[in-house]
Amino acid sequence: MPRPLTLALTAGAALLARRAVRRRIEDSPLWPLPALAEPVSGRPRSRALRLTVAGHETVADGVVQLRLVGRELPGWAPGAHLDLVLPSGLVRQYSLCGDPADTSSYTVATRLVPDGRGGSREVHEGLRAGMSVEVRGPRNRFPLAPAPAYVFVAGGIGITPILPMLRAVHSQPGLEWRLLYGGRSRASMPYLAEIEKLGAGGDRVRVVAEDEDGLPDLDALFAGVAADLPEGTAVHCCGPEGLMAAVEARLPEGTVLRLERFTPRTSTGGDQPFEVELRRSGRTLTVAADSTVLAAVRAELPDIAYSCEQGFCGTCQQRVLAGEVDHRDELLTDAERADSMLICVSRARRSPLVLDL
Repeated sequence: MPRPLTLALTAGAALLARRAVRRRIEDSPLWPLPALAEPVSGRPRSRALRLTVAGHETVADGVVQLRLVGRELPGWAPGAHLDLVLPSGLVRQYSLCGDPADTSSYTVATRLVPDGRGGSREVHEGLRAGMSVEVRGPRNRFPLAPAPAYVFVAGGIGITPILPMLRAVHSQPGLEWRLLYGGRSRASMPYLAEIEKLGAGGDRVRVVAEDEDGLPDLDALFAGVAADLPEGTAVHCCGPEGLMAAVEARLPEGTVLRLERFTPRTSTGGDQPFEVELRRSGRTLTVAADSTVLAAVRAELPDIAYSCEQGFCGTCQQRVLAGEVDHRDELLTDAERADSMLICVSRARRSPLVLDL
């Protein structure tokens, strides 16, 4: 065989081999360890979009509204939220509070948390009109439930997922609904003018500013619900954990409750240590009672993907091969929970837990 042809065939074979190895590594990052079904670790939960910040506006004391523009954006329904990927790489979740019929922009709002973990401060101080940001979603874990009547309870920035719901029910003549909207002061409560306009001419809307009125009277609210509204009334609540716990404790019989959390569900304590087997890595780890699966895994696999550490963004979702999971996230669907978990917050009900890592 002529030498030039031999060299060409050898180079071609080498190129094909490199491509095959690259594909194999992409399919199983820990190759040549045994490969199982495709892992879900660190994979985006939905298609990422690149949008432009068209508006960065203060809409209440400590609250900034963002308007993000694009073209032919995916549709959404009241209660949906976005994952916003900030320039630093942090991922934060914000409820959509604009118009679902608008396919050219998304609107979200966030309150500054001075002693938080940095996400809200970056939105307030780091984002500006004209900047490009990545978003994922929309997703909806807090949909407007079909019901003969509605009660909405919102605390502070918890009004954001509720606002599109109010617009939707207000547009249906004859549909009964009520809103209790509380905040530290009227100046700190976003969208207050629009909400009061929606409730004009009746007693549907009750605004409670703590510095003027004290704490909301939930007993009076639900006494009226029990007396006046039909069975099957849907109660949608979003706000601080204390408010949601108080609503749960007072919920009238015959109503349906939907909650939206901005922070992880508070642990009831009594957690126990347990073991986690990383099947593809061939390692077994112990998760302490006061630690997380994510922390234990990161000690062995420091490049593991994660972001919010609160069970909201889905970045740390892992496939579960065996074991019973104590799910503590606010994101995964029932179908997803059948074979995966968010390792930043969820735990094992008993040892061992086996992960596809």
